[in-house]
Amino acid sequence: MSASRRSGATDEIGPDGPEPDRGGPQRQGGPGGQDASGPVDGPGSDLLAALLDGMDAALCAFDAHGDVTHWNREAERILGWSAAEAVGRHGFAGWAVRSADAEEVERRLMSAMHAPGRQVHEFALVTKDGRRVLVRTQSAAVRGPDGSPAGVYCAFSEVHAQIDLERSIALSEALFEDASWGVVLVDADLRPAVVNAHAARAFGTGRTAALGRPLGELLAQGVEELESALAHVLAEGAPPAPAEIWVGVRTPEGERRRCWRSGFVRLSSPLAEEPVPLGVAWLFADVTDARHAEQEASLLRFRANQLHRAVHVAAECEDPLDAATAHLDFALAGFADHALVDRVSGGAPQGEGADDTPVRLVRVAATPATGSGPSVLTGRSGLPVRYGEGHPALQCVERAGSVRADAGTVSAERAHEWAVTRQWPPETVHALCTPLRSRGRTLGVLTFLRGPSRAAFDRGDTAHAEDVAAHVAAALDLAESTRPEKRA
Repeated sequence: MSASRRSGATDEIGPDGPEPDRGGPQRQGGPGGQDASGPVDGPGSDLLAALLDGMDAALCAFDAHGDVTHWNREAERILGWSAAEAVGRHGFAGWAVRSADAEEVERRLMSAMHAPGRQVHEFALVTKDGRRVLVRTQSAAVRGPDGSPAGVYCAFSEVHAQIDLERSIALSEALFEDASWGVVLVDADLRPAVVNAHAARAFGTGRTAALGRPLGELLAQGVEELESALAHVLAEGAPPAPAEIWVGVRTPEGERRRCWRSGFVRLSSPLAEEPVPLGVAWLFADVTDARHAEQEASLLRFRANQLHRAVHVAAECEDPLDAATAHLDFALAGFADHALVDRVSGGAPQGEGADDTPVRLVRVAATPATGSGPSVLTGRSGLPVRYGEGHPALQCVERAGSVRADAGTVSAERAHEWAVTRQWPPETVHALCTPLRSRGRTLGVLTFLRGPSRAAFDRGDTAHAEDVAAHVAAALDLAESTRPEKRA
């Protein structure tokens, strides 16, 4: 049986033509005023039957007397009654609705025949196996050729399915309007098709300006990794867990690196027999601040552990100078490439009341200038280091405070010359000089050096260097006070 009995399916939409002679009296019952029981065949009936059977919503129709004239496959799926069993019955009474509810249901359905527009109702229908199903209906009048009411059509669906649809629509609208994370629908060409307000702000552009543009025009860095992830989702489906992607975003102040925690969902067409990928839904949240905080906390824990280990090793050293080099070796890990310890020449610490004699520094310990290895003690000859006027180490002693120095954005040759002039290893481009203070006096200078592969020293690095310098200064002070000539 088709979507309705063959005659009823074409009452309103079928081709115009003379009414076939059926012999004997006929009752005009279809929504179009034609007979609802005689056979009407032709292209129009086939088309209407196909259209009705292909609908996602259940549909039935009643003539002006309340008899069922149309019944599609979705209605059969929901209630279990076939078109052969439904078409021709009067209303729903006695089969698709409880007897106690039949009068109320019929009244509400048929009232649409004399009301303008569509009416929406909810009521319980009965399936063929006796279950009750709550449905939501939309009903409207069917007009005859003269404009008079000729019947009612009713489209209905299970309430939970309708609610699920409404929730899906509401979710989509909320994601693209009010979501506190970025939502981007990327088409199969990996270009944004829909961008919500949060994502547009993250890109630094407008919602419509981002549409259809390659991701490389929206992001300065991280495009390759992001496009690779999107292509993988299109081919293989959603990954099992979110991914964190570092990207570079262009801003009026310059490029900014951001970390976006991203989730991906492949979108497929629900209308195709085979899954056809429409694109990828990309949802992301900016977790840059959290990642920076985690990195900083991890760095602080590592440095605290290094200081702790250095203190324990230094406590086992008989020679205070060996304790000082132990602190240097533990401090260098992950912090700097080289370290130098210079003490004030002649053992005359700089403190309050110091004269205006030029400061001269003698090298006490240093890490190897080339290669890697533990710090070594030097300067037994007592000759001062040839630091020129204005050298950062000399400024550090004079100010009794830390001094940072950088080669700046210059060529490799100029950076090499800058480092050699200051008596540092030639690959040095960043320096941090910290005074060695003990008992209110400046005993010397601790210098940390970095090459071009590392970032410049910041305030956090300065604080760590000063912590290390406090331990080194205590060891130097102890070494000075225990020298044989001091005891004599």
